Amino acid sequence: MAEYHPAEEMRCPIHFCIGQESIPAALSALIGAEDYVFSHHRSHGYYFAKGSPLRELFAEIYGRQTGADGGLAGSQDISHSPTHFYSGAILAGAVSIAVGAAFGFKYRKSSQIAVSGFGEGATDEGAFWEAMNYSGKERLPVLFIIENNRYATFSDQLKRQASDNIAERVQTFGVRAARIFGNDAPLAYRTLKAEIARIRSGDGPALVEAYTYRWNSHVGPEDDGANNYRTAEEMRFWMDNCPIVLLGEKLREAGLLGDAAKVLMESEITAEIASNLKFAKESPFPTDTNWHRLNYNDLSPVADRLLGTAKGGSFDQNQDEAKLGPY
Repeated sequence: MAEYHPAEEMRCPIHFCIGQESIPAALSALIGAEDYVFSHHRSHGYYFAKGSPLRELFAEIYGRQTGADGGLAGSQDISHSPTHFYSGAILAGAVSIAVGAAFGFKYRKSSQIAVSGFGEGATDEGAFWEAMNYSGKERLPVLFIIENNRYATFSDQLKRQASDNIAERVQTFGVRAARIFGNDAPLAYRTLKAEIARIRSGDGPALVEAYTYRWNSHVGPEDDGANNYRTAEEMRFWMDNCPIVLLGEKLREAGLLGDAAKVLMESEITAEIASNLKFAKESPFPTDTNWHRLNYNDLSPVADRLLGTAKGGSFDQNQDEAKLGPY
């Protein structure tokens, strides 16, 4: 927390997923290298799940040239093309793009799948329901994961939606759906494993709604309790059901984790974090700030020719592709 405030060296807002670790952790053990993962703005867990390089994540949030996107995207829009990970701040954007990717996989007869991770707030958007309709109709190889942490910024789900029944509603579109306690990592693993296997076998899309909770503010590592939208009792319940603690208890019961192993693991993680922070802080800032070049591609002759010859009133939705001529 001290690295965020009061150090003030990180160059972007950060939406932490502390308290919501189970789903990305389970996904990390199941997702393939060639599969694609698309995430919303609370993206770090999914970035980890896809095996994207951690030091490039650290450098990106510090706005450094060595970051995953050259220090130009920041936390909310961080992506890493080599590992097929993409996130974005547009609400429900990860849902729509994942459907497009899955459409490509199906029609290329690829074994790849697309995974879209997002919060229940994305289901307030029409794009989400369009995605459910199309993916269900086309039986696309896509897994939708809702991390339902109850709040879209400060707004309770039941102040935005009539019922807490998202999983039931999507089934009417031909999308399989399951609801789970999202802080149970083994349960998350078993559920995701089963659905991913069915998707790969051609059994169509699925949605897993995982009930979980963020410990921190909507944005930043602090507590935004001053806004009085969450009760102390509610927060205490979820903190008492920390997914990491619950997993640790199960590992101990199974004889898979002892005190010495835990101390060693925590020491290694602390050292890795310190190393990544050092790398980020010592990296240079970007030097290419030609915003036109960064946002526009001037080398698009096909698009330029088509746009230049198009007539606004001549569009025919039933046009014969054979008459369009070569591109």
